[in-house]
Amino acid sequence: GVRWLGAVLANRALLTAIKLVSLALFALVIATGLFGTDNPVENLTPTLVWIIWWVGMGFVAALVGSLWTLINPWKILFEWAEGLNRLLRPGSHLSLMRPYPESWGMWPALFLFLSFTWIQDAFVQSPLPNRVAVMVIIYSVITLGGMAIFGKHQWLRNGEAFSVVFSFLAKFAPTEVRVRDSSVCSTCDDDCLSSNGDCVNCYECFSRSETKELNIRPFAIGLADNEGKTNDVLAMVVLLLATVTFDGFSATQIWVDIQTVAVDIFIGVANGATFNGRTIADSLGVLLFPMIFLVIYLGFSRFISGSAGSELPAMAVARIFAYSLIPIALAYNIAHFITLLLIQGQLIIPLASDPFGFGWNLLGTGDYRINIGIINAKILWYLSVGLIVAGHIIAVYLAHLISLRTFQDRSAAISSQYPMLMLMVIYTVVSLWTIAQPIVA
Repeated sequence: GVRWLGAVLANRALLTAIKLVSLALFALVIATGLFGTDNPVENLTPTLVWIIWWVGMGFVAALVGSLWTLINPWKILFEWAEGLNRLLRPGSHLSLMRPYPESWGMWPALFLFLSFTWIQDAFVQSPLPNRVAVMVIIYSVITLGGMAIFGKHQWLRNGEAFSVVFSFLAKFAPTEVRVRDSSVCSTCDDDCLSSNGDCVNCYECFSRSETKELNIRPFAIGLADNEGKTNDVLAMVVLLLATVTFDGFSATQIWVDIQTVAVDIFIGVANGATFNGRTIADSLGVLLFPMIFLVIYLGFSRFISGSAGSELPAMAVARIFAYSLIPIALAYNIAHFITLLLIQGQLIIPLASDPFGFGWNLLGTGDYRINIGIINAKILWYLSVGLIVAGHIIAVYLAHLISLRTFQDRSAAISSQYPMLMLMVIYTVVSLWTIAQPIVA
């Protein structure tokens, strides 16, 4: 309803400028990674990818909205290539528009995100600029290839790992895009309408509709849906939970001790600089943590169904309540990475003047030194605890809301929440214990 704001957000010149900046940074990441210094601290690529983009964009998606949809460089490249193709060959399509296999669901995105997680947590060369650039190129080929075969929206919705992950986090955000004319949805490749007939955050319909809105909404309300979730959605939520938990746990003394034992066990068969016992331990952690989380969650889901006197199987209950776990994971993610973003993220200031590490000082910020006192340790501790507790409270509220919609009898709905409450308390305690440990790795 704020007309000037709507005019700004819909301004074609502004949107084009933002997209150009995104593509320029994308090209710079590859160029600095391939041709810049090998020192990760003096090269723009590792800081921009691992800290500013991966950590920062997750915060933005959850606390502001799905900005990634606008600045996704692979999406921009494909859209502009489509426009050029239509100009040169009117009536033709750049994509082959092959039917996307229904059985695939989000599994391609999940596999790619699991691979990304392994690179982040287990691949010892992940900080090296050259390796990061090569990974970006490989992922670009996969993403552009997927869009060329199945169509832009289909692949972004199911196969592009970061579009899927950031869309999950954006369900917590206080903004949404909404299409008012539901007739547009009849031509959508996705079953985008909710149970009450709303088309929210479907960017395929949003790009075609003339009656679209950007709205403000309460935080986390996008996670209150109890319908339409499939096994791949459940698996992605569990993977998100396990990924951030393992990332924090892997920096504790307990995990360092596990790595030491693994090095001793596998010293005869894996003793290289890249592949050794530590790599094996980290790889097993990346794979086993999601499995352990899933088994525990399914066990509690069985208790939830039994407490409510329902005949719903554990897997169905797990799917229904999956989104209610995201606020806890999100709160722990912010608590765990806020220091990295605020302190190590300052490296972007001198790197902006010398992205290749050649000794330049283009913007006059090359002499900047990191201020480690930017946030007080005591304030950081209270902030982290407050975030995790707040995430727990929001998760409990969402689970209660979902249970009232799922189990028709109010007493049954309340009874179902005792096991869920126990699960959330356990996860919160584990999160608090993890951030209380000194970082040793």
